[in-house]
Amino acid sequence: MFALQPAPIIVRVAEQPVESTTVSDILVGAIGLTGVLLLAAIVLGAILGGLLIGFKLLRAKLNLDPPSDADTLRITPGGTR
Repeated sequence: MFALQPAPIIVRVAEQPVESTTVSDILVGAIGLTGVLLLAAIVLGAILGGLLIGFKLLRAKLNLDPPSDADTLRITPGGTR
């Protein structure tokens, strides 16, 4: 009868110091994350803007502008002359 009983399981819980999270900790973390995201957006926007300006200047320098498909309309008041 004693042979069918499983061996006891012993769990040892280590006491760890508990740090309390305050509202100021959460606010500082949120402001820090917002600052990082804002900085990344500014840097990526500047890079993309620089690439677009450089591409436009390069097209103008190499005269690679596509032909304009817009027709110029000359409208004179009072009919044709």
